[in-house]
This record gives sequence, structure tokens and C-alpha cells, in this order.
Amino acid sequence: MAILVKPDTKVLVQGITGSFGGRHTQLSLEYGSQIVAGVTPGKAGQKFEDQVPIFDSVKEAVQESGANASAIFVPPPFAADAILEAADAGLELVVAITEGIPVRDMIEVKAALRGSATRLVGPNCPGIVTPGTGENSHGGCRIGIAPGYIHKAGDIGVISRSGTLTYEAVWQLTCNGLGQSTCVGIGGDPVPGSTHLDIIKLFNDDPDTRGIIMIGEIGGSAEEEAAAWIKENCKKPVAGFIAGTTAPPGRRMGHAGAIISGGKGTAEAKIEAMEDAGISVAETPSQMAEALIKIL
Repeated sequence: MAILVKPDTKVLVQGITGSFGGRHTQLSLEYGSQIVAGVTPGKAGQKFEDQVPIFDSVKEAVQESGANASAIFVPPPFAADAILEAADAGLELVVAITEGIPVRDMIEVKAALRGSATRLVGPNCPGIVTPGTGENSHGGCRIGIAPGYIHKAGDIGVISRSGTLTYEAVWQLTCNGLGQSTCVGIGGDPVPGSTHLDIIKLFNDDPDTRGIIMIGEIGGSAEEEAAAWIKENCKKPVAGFIAGTTAPPGRRMGHAGAIISGGKGTAEAKIEAMEDAGISVAETPSQMAEALIKIL
């Protein structure tokens, strides 16, 4: 089983005719994902790679294709509107891959989506993969930019701000014979659509997720909030890692959201909160799978 997406999830791609969106749409098709429509205003009637119909609007694409999730590869100045258009069309899930969306735009999006039935993951994220059962996990649902072949169908949930660390954790699990239920990259921007805690709750409720790897980084308090909830509520073993332990105080490192202020958001504070919650914390990125295996 899985969270958020399953192999039969029908995906539309906003920005499908751009070079970046087009390249990753092609990779998702090759992975066996159900890419049922694309949206680029002014290009209705065309087909992507002679197989995916393109529409002028998300509403029209949803009506014609039955899509229930969207991947957004729209350039930053227009991405916030693209997210809201997808929500207005009633999509259950919107995954914003776009990097560089203005913070002010995302604050407005977050406010607009409050109380909405649409779940946003991202922006500035690698996306979501629920692995398939074919060779190199073919036949799964890949929304975004994560390499599909590193995955393996199984029962470990992975959540991370960072794309690269997501891939590292997934590959370690796969090499140790542990498959993944779903892997979620939530992105590193200051105003994320979904937080660590949002996704942890989904994994906790998923009957087919046996264990969880939660990867965080310096800045903000999302990891501490997730750890506090895990301590009181999580029924499953959780391993973790915090990136940025070597960052100088006050230095902006990595993602836009990764800045330490007023003594909060330090690696030390996050690791302490996670260990207090009973999370098995890896000291280095190379030990993420090992940290989970110890407590399974």
C-alpha cells in the first residue's frame, strides 16, 4: 500500500511542454506512471510524445482525463497561480516541483488552500514516488524528479526536505533489501505545502508502512514539532538524520528555509528533540538505513 499516490494515480503535468517538465514527464512515462494529461495554455490539441493530450486549462484536463493529481513544472512567476488553478479544479494532490517561487506568493497560496480538499507537497521539492513491483520498481507512480530505478516496493516510508538525501536513504534501503511504501520530498522552502508532521501522520495511519525514515536539516522548528508528536503518538519505529551539523551559527546553508535564528533550528536542538522522542538518529548520511534497521 502507500500514502498520497498509488500506481493507478492519474497524473497531469502543468508545464509539460517546457524542457524540464517534458524531460521528467518522459521519465515518468518510462517508469510506468499514469500520465494522463498535460496543461500548457495555448497548446490545446497537441500531444506530448504522441501519447499525452495537452489542454489549455487544468479544469478541462481533469474533466477529459479523470486526473486526480498534478505535477507543477511551471516557471516561478506563474507557479503560484498554477497551484491555485489545480486546487480550483478539485485535484486531491498538487506536487509543486518549481524552485524559486516568491515567498510572498506561497504565503498567499497557503492561505488560499486552508480548509481546501487539496493537499500541496512542495514547492522546491523532488516530488513523490510510490514504487511499482516490476523490474527496477517499474509500474509505480513517480511525480517529480526522483530517479525511479533506485526504489523497491516495500513497507518503509521516507520523508525528507532534501531531494539528494531522499535518494540516498532510498538507495541504502533498497541495497539492504528493504523496499519503500512511499517516498516524499517535501522541499526546503520557508513556506511548505506539507510539513514533516503532516506526512508522518499519514505514514503512521498507513497499515502497510512498517517503519519510517525522517530526514531534516537545520532551520525552522518542523523537525522538533514532528518529534514531539512522534513521542506521544507514533506507533512505528522512526529513524532520522539532520543535515547541517557543521554549519556555522547564523549561516544560511542549503535550502532557503535553512537558517538558524535566536538559538532555534540548530542541529543540536533537533537531534536532542528526536532522540528524546525515541527516534534512532544517524550520525552521518551513510548510516540512515542502518539507523532504522537497528530498531525494526
